[in-house]
Amino acid sequence: MNFSSSLLKKPSLAFSTTVGQNRVPANLTDSLALSEPAESSGTSLCRAQPVFQRAASRLPLGCVILLLVALAAAWSTPVSARDYLDLAADVRKIPLAVPYFIDKANGAADERGKEMADMLGRALAFHGFFSLIPPRRWGGGQDADWRKLGAEMVVLGSYRLEGGRLLLEARLIDLVEDATLIGRRYRGAGQMTDRMLFTFCDAAIEKLTGEPGVASSRIAFVASSQDGKVKEIYVSDIIGRRIRQVTRHNSLAVSPRFSADGRRLLYTSYHRGRQVLYLTAPDAKTTRAISWRPGLNLAPAWSPVADQLVLSLSPDGRADLFLTEAVPPKRKQVRILKRLTRKSGINVSPTWSPDGQRIAFVSDRSGSPQIYVMEVASGATRRLTFEGAYNTAPSWSPKGDAIAYASLAGGTYQIFTISPEGGTPTQVTKSWGSHEDPDWSPDGRQIVFARKRDARQEICAIFKNGVGERVLFRLPGKQGMPAWSPRLAY
Repeated sequence: MNFSSSLLKKPSLAFSTTVGQNRVPANLTDSLALSEPAESSGTSLCRAQPVFQRAASRLPLGCVILLLVALAAAWSTPVSARDYLDLAADVRKIPLAVPYFIDKANGAADERGKEMADMLGRALAFHGFFSLIPPRRWGGGQDADWRKLGAEMVVLGSYRLEGGRLLLEARLIDLVEDATLIGRRYRGAGQMTDRMLFTFCDAAIEKLTGEPGVASSRIAFVASSQDGKVKEIYVSDIIGRRIRQVTRHNSLAVSPRFSADGRRLLYTSYHRGRQVLYLTAPDAKTTRAISWRPGLNLAPAWSPVADQLVLSLSPDGRADLFLTEAVPPKRKQVRILKRLTRKSGINVSPTWSPDGQRIAFVSDRSGSPQIYVMEVASGATRRLTFEGAYNTAPSWSPKGDAIAYASLAGGTYQIFTISPEGGTPTQVTKSWGSHEDPDWSPDGRQIVFARKRDARQEICAIFKNGVGERVLFRLPGKQGMPAWSPRLAY
């Protein structure tokens, strides 16, 4: 990735009902309604070692001593699942079984029930806390000997179809404590199965960690044809179950960017023979041009706190950053509110801080592409990166504590993170190939990026601590420029 190509770089459910300690989504009206949490069967499933005893049994002696010291220091604070999962992220994963969902009409598991279990299991495993036990090991039924299988948690689910409507129930059970951690019952149209399962996944992750999961988010990316002459924008759920083509310009469409609510999508297309910035929705059938100024109309960043953009324009023949409105009147271009850079090299790839007060961006004003941070109100700017001769494609974590970027290291690009205040960067990716265009998950725990290996280019993800690198979507052609949406409020 050279600097000119970096010009093409992008840089929840609402809860209203409370039942006990579990918040229940209730704003999906008739399309997806949730009632009280699903009832526990009340049966004892198994007993096993206490959670920390199990985690410690696999640790070196020094780690066990440190763990005991930490526990002693906080003995008055009850140990929670969240403590365990934070520890497990670095130590081990929880063995989880997700047997086939049962059709209540006949008490059996059919293909639909198998598909539900597979989807939910993959979504839960995506978060990195669980090690999924394949159903083929016990046949997929709900009456297995979980302790013999080595499972420490299990999800038991059922469903019933009633005149095109779906009733779905799911419970996450801690087999060690012999307790139902969370139970939910969903009602909605049959085609909303994915939403129900993703909603349960995010609720289960929240119960265990204190923060919702990211199953309700989406990932946009650019996919090229086999000959590379056409690039279009696609959007997928996190497990690649449903991948939808958004644009059909039969040209070059690049740099997808989500709005702060994840409902709208910006991108740049060349199908008119020049760069034009478009606004659409991931599920829409129409698109709308919102900036067609001469030169660049590229790589916008949507403010997390206002309907404003920072985008690269080139009125003077050189890329500079401008603050604009996000949604102009019909048949109008976005109105420029403020020019942010002027006569200071090429300035591209903006990304907002979560509070909307600052942006990070790429500039070659020092002689090579580096990451800079600007206070939007005052324009005060400082250089952030000093290690590496070529740093590009910044992405600000939604937690605010880190900026991910791609840096040329050893002849290939690797993903690094750095504090917004500066300091020593941390290398995240270390595998072979070129790793580019990072973007953060809504919970700030994972980074999505494009990985090039020989002739292949794929969308991958990795946890911010450098573990769990994997390919997300197995597709023909090449994919790049990923953008991770916020959680969608269904």
